[in-house]
Amino acid sequence: MKKMNLFFLLIYFIIITTVIEIFVILFRLTDLKLEISRFQVISLMTGTGFTTGESELILGHPVRRKLATFLILFGAFSLAVIISSISTILSEDLRTKDIFYGAGGVLLAFVILKLKSVQTKLSKLFKQDMKQNIELGDLPIRDIFMSEKQDKLLNLHIYKGSSLFQKQINQVIHDHDQLEFVVLFIKRGELKLRRNIYHTKIHEGDQILLFGEKNVISKLFKNDIKIMEEKLKNTQHTPVSEHQSSP
Repeated sequence: MKKMNLFFLLIYFIIITTVIEIFVILFRLTDLKLEISRFQVISLMTGTGFTTGESELILGHPVRRKLATFLILFGAFSLAVIISSISTILSEDLRTKDIFYGAGGVLLAFVILKLKSVQTKLSKLFKQDMKQNIELGDLPIRDIFMSEKQDKLLNLHIYKGSSLFQKQINQVIHDHDQLEFVVLFIKRGELKLRRNIYHTKIHEGDQILLFGEKNVISKLFKNDIKIMEEKLKNTQHTPVSEHQSSP
């Protein structure tokens, strides 16, 4: 019985490893990086290490959430099976043939998913499913705003030395409606100002959420960005800039 349990554990670990690789491929097909995919898959299966900032990449994506749900359940089941095997409580009528069938099925799924043609079809299916069934609010901010390389989303902190300090945006940037950028809102304490934002006097401590072409924003707000980065660096904070985060 002990040899059978050891043999079963060996086969089951192979199955678990293959399942991990299968879901790494599936997560990669949703445009998640390889190293992030593997860590998050292992985290989900073991129930450890998933409280990282990268977990938002899973939670904020509906297709990945569905995959994660299966992994959590499979991980819980696998833990129970392994504990049972180690404790030698496995059923005496355990059949080696059934184990091989299960392992063969998982390995077959892995081989099929390694085919480029299958990966291409699944990737299109995931994206099509997102377009048809997902509300805009369910999508990560990167999928909404950062669709092209030149896109930039910046949360600009205003200080006394900023060119916008005690001024209106339309006073500093003329013909702003002709330029490739928009002001989404101004955050002032707990308030979010969305009306007449181009004609609102900017105060110290305000945060202006900007979206537009990277080169335009970098050029127009060059000095303000420099001041913000220096101030936040001195206070050991990091500027909130979506373009600096990678999926």
